Amino acid sequence: MKSYKITLLPGDGIGPEITNVTHKILDLVSRQFGFEIKFKEMPFGGSAIDSDGIPFPDRTLQECKNSDAVLLAAIGDPKYDELPREKRPETGLLNLRSSLDLFANIRPVKIIPSLTKASSLKEDFVKEVDLVVVRELTSGIYFGEPKGRIKTDKGERAFNTMTYTSEEVNRIAEIAFKLAKQRNQKVCSVDKANVLDVSQLWREETILVSNKYKDIKLTHQYVDNAAMQLVRNPSQFDVILTGNLFGDILSDIAAMLTGSIGMLPSASLTTDGPGVFEPVHGSAPDIAGKDIANPIAMLLSAAMMLKIALNETEAATFLENAINEILNNGYRTSDLMSNQTTKQVGCSQMGELLAEKLK
Repeated sequence: MKSYKITLLPGDGIGPEITNVTHKILDLVSRQFGFEIKFKEMPFGGSAIDSDGIPFPDRTLQECKNSDAVLLAAIGDPKYDELPREKRPETGLLNLRSSLDLFANIRPVKIIPSLTKASSLKEDFVKEVDLVVVRELTSGIYFGEPKGRIKTDKGERAFNTMTYTSEEVNRIAEIAFKLAKQRNQKVCSVDKANVLDVSQLWREETILVSNKYKDIKLTHQYVDNAAMQLVRNPSQFDVILTGNLFGDILSDIAAMLTGSIGMLPSASLTTDGPGVFEPVHGSAPDIAGKDIANPIAMLLSAAMMLKIALNETEAATFLENAINEILNNGYRTSDLMSNQTTKQVGCSQMGELLAEKLK
């Protein structure tokens, strides 16, 4: 029997709740399709601060490196906001990405027909949406040097540096163009080349990469226009290619096209080594422990893991179809409720309904 080693990082807030549901569902799916998943749960984020004093302990890093894939729920809580920057949960997340060289973040945004009424946009605007945000994840302004805060004669000054090399742009652009070949053969590169030198390099290098993909239509948009277009006409997009900061913002805008950020999965990949699969949403500490969180984004992240990391495509499709069937039957967590929906369920009950479909 095939066996896979998965590191689980439940993290903070609603993380343990959605992890518990996902763990149980993956156990069911793996038995159905004749393979085994061995899970190892490790501290990360705020939970690691509580247990180890730091957000990303070395023991967690080593476990991640020795895995076939990493399944991450969510990190963060306001109670850690007063800690020094290097000890906050978000710093642990940045260190995870850099330590595993997870340079490519893939965020699919596809409308589920039964949820078109849950979107904040009119149904006609979102019903054809099927796009992917390809975000560079280990460079840009989040990692650039120098950065910091200094005292000046005019008060305190804070600064960060947005920086990219040709190599860093090339490798993420290659991911976007290869993905577009499997989809609708369109790439929209998003930058701010009218004012930023780093974006001028981004655009120039993206054009050079596009020369190897003559069948792919490449367009460019400034980030402010791209944000507007995601709300004005989202179905125009196929693959959106962009840097770390812009991708962070645009992918959250795109998430709301589906009706809830609780619906979207993501994969963070490297060229050689385990990928990290995680929902786009945060830890939502305000609803933690209330059994009302939406576990679907993490379940869909698990499906991406099955497909991309483990090559268990049939199992991934089986899980995705079961989720769609539950939604088609009208079951919703509170974030997806609408006037047309009457079957509100909690996090654990959503997992129970899904388990019944998978048996």
